[in-house]
Amino acid sequence: MEVVHEVCCGLDVHKKTVTACVLWASGRRKQIREFGTFTRELLELADWLRATGVTHVAMESTGFKVTLEPLTQVA
Repeated sequence: MEVVHEVCCGLDVHKKTVTACVLWASGRRKQIREFGTFTRELLELADWLRATGVTHVAMESTGFKVTLEPLTQVA
């Protein structure tokens, strides 16, 4: 299978938490972390994603306005 993105992340967004799973194509490695949804915690998530080299993110959530919109504002 052809590698499309070398480092990517999936986010599972909830009202009070965001679970992030970063996957690296080389080495078949993954790392999972959980963050809160306050601005400070979302900024920590953004910093962590940059530090891990993530280039693409996929998000899952049941409600856009309440849960996803704050994420798009800190990136």
